[in-house]
Amino acid sequence: HLTFWVGNAKQVRSLSYNRGGCDPWAYGGLEPGSRDVVSHVVKQDKIIYVFSSALNPGNKEMGEHLVRHGDGVKDIAFTVEDCDFIVKKAKENGTVLVKEPHTLEDKHGKVRLAVLQTYGDTTHTLVERTGYGGVFLPGFQSSAVKDPLLAKLPGGKLNFIDHVVGNQPDDEMVPVVEWYRRNLLFHRFWSVDDKQLQTEFSALRSIVMANYEETVKMPINEPAMGKRKSQIQEYVEYYGGPGVQHIAMNTSDIITAGLSILVDYDDNGYLLQIFTKPVQDRPTVFLEVIQRHNHQGFGAGNFKSLFEAIEADQAARGNLTVLTPNGDAQNI
Repeated sequence: HLTFWVGNAKQVRSLSYNRGGCDPWAYGGLEPGSRDVVSHVVKQDKIIYVFSSALNPGNKEMGEHLVRHGDGVKDIAFTVEDCDFIVKKAKENGTVLVKEPHTLEDKHGKVRLAVLQTYGDTTHTLVERTGYGGVFLPGFQSSAVKDPLLAKLPGGKLNFIDHVVGNQPDDEMVPVVEWYRRNLLFHRFWSVDDKQLQTEFSALRSIVMANYEETVKMPINEPAMGKRKSQIQEYVEYYGGPGVQHIAMNTSDIITAGLSILVDYDDNGYLLQIFTKPVQDRPTVFLEVIQRHNHQGFGAGNFKSLFEAIEADQAARGNLTVLTPNGDAQNI
């Protein structure tokens, strides 16, 4: 599951129903016993999002995070078989632990968790939930939301999270890739450089890391030198550092959307994809919907048309700026 730290979790939860096709699933707040943080959990098939906000004005950590980054993805959680073993190996490699392995328990059973620091302020929670029978995690109860609009809305048809993309500042992609290789034993699944991913004005480099089973995929991007500021650099500046750029959700029926769907293909198959605009006022996190037909790439063939559309939005924001030879931005 993915956890967003947001200013108003209840409001974002409602948008996820009405715009994203998600259903209410779980709730953690004052009533179940959480005195500091409220969390609303929504679900669509295997996709789980947690929207969390501070309950008290003295929550310095969440307050500073929101001021610096705006609403965004704070944590990407992985289900694991042996939390303690992964933490032991990660500590041997010098990983920063935000929370040591610990156990949460309620009447439905136990869950073992630990939290690792990854790029920027983003974290990974390891969740070992063998035999746990409750809703989501200990400390949560089933959502009591009764929204009469939900029954009238069409289903979202989204199945699972296909990949989660992390944007990095220039020259920080490779160290992050190595972090995943050393600490989570991920391997390189796919990569492209700025010779392949470029427009007239901007470019990027990307390496996709995946777990052994290749069920978890984490593309890591960085900007490359171009004539103008790239969307990756714009993201890093407005987010205040590295962070999750977008979340791609898999579907078996993208055609129903009837929108401007992008197509990429190779000798084995093809993929269809569509992207939203940023989901908040800062030009940071956005969403992707993707449908695969025997194609395991990431839409490199669509890069030029996608980037040109994003560059048009950048220009409207006044952010498609000229880069000097040393990489500094210069307004035009």
